[in-house]
This record gives sequence, C-alpha cells and structure tokens, in this order.
Amino acid sequence: MFEKQICIPSAEEIIAERPVPKELKAIKAERDRLATDVITGKSDKLLVIVGPCSAHEQKPVLDYVARLGKLNEKVKERLVLVPRIYTAKPRTKGVGYKGMFSQPDPEHKEDTLRGIRTIRELLLHSIEQSGLSAADEMLYPENYAYVEDLLTYVAVGARSSENQLHRLVASGVEQPVGFKNPMSGSIPVLMNSIFAAQSPQVFKYHEWQVGTRGNPYAHAVLRGRVDNYGNDIPNYHYETVMQVLESYHNAEGGLSNPAVIIDCNHSNSAKQFKQQIRIAEEVLQNRLYDRDFKQIVKGFMIESFLVEGCQQHDVVYGQSITDPCLGWEDTERLILDIAEKV
Repeated sequence: MFEKQICIPSAEEIIAERPVPKELKAIKAERDRLATDVITGKSDKLLVIVGPCSAHEQKPVLDYVARLGKLNEKVKERLVLVPRIYTAKPRTKGVGYKGMFSQPDPEHKEDTLRGIRTIRELLLHSIEQSGLSAADEMLYPENYAYVEDLLTYVAVGARSSENQLHRLVASGVEQPVGFKNPMSGSIPVLMNSIFAAQSPQVFKYHEWQVGTRGNPYAHAVLRGRVDNYGNDIPNYHYETVMQVLESYHNAEGGLSNPAVIIDCNHSNSAKQFKQQIRIAEEVLQNRLYDRDFKQIVKGFMIESFLVEGCQQHDVVYGQSITDPCLGWEDTERLILDIAEKV
C-alpha cells in the first residue's frame, strides 16, 4: 500500500518558480561545451568530476565549490573541473539517509518537495559562487527533470547501469552521461548500456510518451567490481581500459566517442580514500606509456570534501556522512599534480 503524503508539482512548475538567470545560463552553456569537447576528443584537457560522496548540507558544499572555483583558475588550461554535487546519494543498504533530494536535513524526516527546492537553490548558488556547473547522479530517473537545466554531467551508478529506464532517460540528456560498470564488472553489460543511451528511444517519461535522438556523449566509467564474496576488485589498470577500448571498436552497430572516466574510489580503492591519489598517478603514467590509452581515458572521478574521512552523523563541518573522502589539502595537491601531468 502507498500512503499519499505530499503532492509534488511538475518539473515545469518547479523550474518556473526558480528559473536559471540569463547570465548563469551562459556560464552553464560554456561549461557544457568544455565537458563535451573532452568526451568527443575536440579538447585534450582532462575532465575531473570531484566533490563529496553525498551533498548533505548546503553551506559546506558551497564553501567547497567556491574553493574549487578558485583552483579552477590555476588549472583551466589543462583540466575541466566539474563539482560533484550528488543530491540523491543514499547509504549502501538504501535504509536511512537517502540524500538531499529526499531529506534536505539529514537529521530530520523526508520532505521531497523541500528537497527539490533546496537542490535547485544549491545548484544555482554553486554556479554563482564558483563559475562551475555541477555533476549529479541520476539515481532516480524521474528526478532528473527537476534539475536538467542545471547540470553539466550526469552519472549512472553501478547498481543502476543495467536498468532500462536509466538507459532510456540518458538517451535524452544533452550533456555527457557516464555509465559505471555494473557491480559484476561486466564490460559487455556496460557497453550495452552505452549503446542504448546513444540510440534514439521512445518511452513513457512522467505523463508523456517521449522520443529522444540518442546521446552521443554517453560513455564508460570504471569503478571496480565486487566478486561473489564481497571482495573489491579494481579495474582501472591498463588491461581493463584496453579491453573497453576494444569493445568500443567492436560494438555491433557502432558507438560514438570512445571515452573512459576512471572512478578513483569505490571498488577501485576498496573505499580506502587515500588510495585515490595513487590510482590517479598510475593512470597518468599509463597515459604516458600508450597513445591509445591516453586517447580513451578522458578523466577522473574523485571523492573529496573539506575534511577527510567520514562520519555517521553531521557533526564535523564539511565531512562526508556517507563514503569517506579526501580532505581539501590532498585534493588541491592532487588536482594540481594531474594538471601538471596531462
């Protein structure tokens, strides 16, 4: 049984309440172009999607993004920085905290309508304060419509990448969409997700039958896999990346814009957050070693916040309440190092 609690206005109504100002639309359009040019190969910069595992409170996220905006001025000739503002990120078992979209105050009960409005304010203020538009995870495909005018990058998680609705909605997104490999690590399943997202589709979305043209910027994200015993198995190494490249080339029907983003955390690091630094360094070395590897690896995902580590409840300002993250000092050093080695 479903108990009706709050009637949620349509995405069009919510966007009309708080539209994107003209000057911010121009900033976002330019950030979209920069990110897309990396995926297509028009630019040889690297894309770095970086920020907290879950954006659970506005003020520390805005503080973090403001620092990232200043850092961007130092690295913008070599990197495209996209702040990770994941607003629907739950804890792994799906019980308790489910992200700002559902729970704008992590210590209080769910309030989805307030959550939606809070997210739009957060994403707008983020662009204002940093000049950078954000990335978010499309955990719940229907929610994407409420923020589609504010995001430069969309991620589809490992537990969602096999889901048909995620694939279909991704086909209508105009910005890059990164599909993480499924938890099993299956490369064929990953390529099927990308193929579906790059293809035109017709399906029901909200109260409409909609048609899409396909998203040529859908691409692979390698985040490691989990075996049948719960062990984390990394897949950022040279061999797996080259297997993905071969799968792109051999895809029946063809795929556009071969691209891989390396997720430096999750099963690649076994959630040992400090390992993200070493993983990024190894990938950078492999880009020097092999031209094909360099061409397909387009960037990194890095989990990072103001204070390193994580906490169960929101006590320490700027520390994750989900997965552990790098602290700001390590993040700044890592981003400067990546920029130097591109």
